[in-house]
Amino acid sequence: MAKKKTKKKASSRSGGKSGSKLGSVSFEELQAEMARRSKVVGRLERKRTRLQAELAQVDAELAEYGALSASGGIRRRPRNEMNLVDTLQKVLKNKTMSVTDAAQAARDAGYMTTAANFRTIVNQALIRETKTFKKVSRGQYTAK
Repeated sequence: MAKKKTKKKASSRSGGKSGSKLGSVSFEELQAEMARRSKVVGRLERKRTRLQAELAQVDAELAEYGALSASGGIRRRPRNEMNLVDTLQKVLKNKTMSVTDAAQAARDAGYMTTAANFRTIVNQALIRETKTFKKVSRGQYTAK
């Protein structure tokens, strides 16, 4: 069995013999640097506290205007003048359209949405609102 050769690492406690830059720094200089950093940390913590209080005040103002969601984040959902059912009723009046065409017509009429599945939402609204929409054939709807 062959013997493995191992190198011993130079200890950083050896007074800087390992090439450490701290070996040339005096104890007083280290204390001064620690004191300086402590002041900076204190100043930054006070600034952080002040900014958090300011942010809480802005959040309260946003909540007052209804611009915050329940989770506290800014609501990104667009506000529409008419709800989806009313918009669909307007675009389907005297017309028969597929769900895809109705979804596109609602967007073209100015209905804003960020939904990735808007066509599905339109389909559900057309199916659910039997008093407002009539199913002409499979996938084809009109307004009553």
